[in-house]
Amino acid sequence: MAEDKKKCRVGKSAIHGLGVFATEDIKSGEEIIEYFGEKISKEESDKRGIERQERAKKTGEAAVYIFELDDEFDLDGDVPGNDAKYINHACRTNSEAVSDGEHIHIVATRDIHAGEEILYNYGYAFEHFMEHPCNCGFPECVGYIVSVEDRPKLRRFLSRHAKNKRKKSK
Repeated sequence: MAEDKKKCRVGKSAIHGLGVFATEDIKSGEEIIEYFGEKISKEESDKRGIERQERAKKTGEAAVYIFELDDEFDLDGDVPGNDAKYINHACRTNSEAVSDGEHIHIVATRDIHAGEEILYNYGYAFEHFMEHPCNCGFPECVGYIVSVEDRPKLRRFLSRHAKNKRKKSK
């Protein structure tokens, strides 16, 4: 854990609330920090996810810190000391979450410079995109947090929606 503290720190983010920032240069492929938490069943995960999403709608704070581990269990990272839960989503990333079935490791996908914010794609399903607006501000941002694979589908959907809206307003 001491090694994790050396590579990154929590600080104010321009993207959303708090973020995680490199305290030293990090090489591509290097582990940045472990995302740890409580191992919970899928049933408990669904229950907590729904409760936290409802709370977030009222408070505006971050909602869910749950990662899928496998078909049976998830990892709830909303525990004290888990600085990795503050890593923000962005449409342009420099890291990814890698699971070995028991642990989640945040690994650099390119060289990261000291002071740079650590960012990865949360990869939410297309079906829930409206619940997850994106604030990253990068030129390639699609406006919502979805998996990279779902971005073309979302762009087509939003384009059709905008065309239909323009037709109705004429």
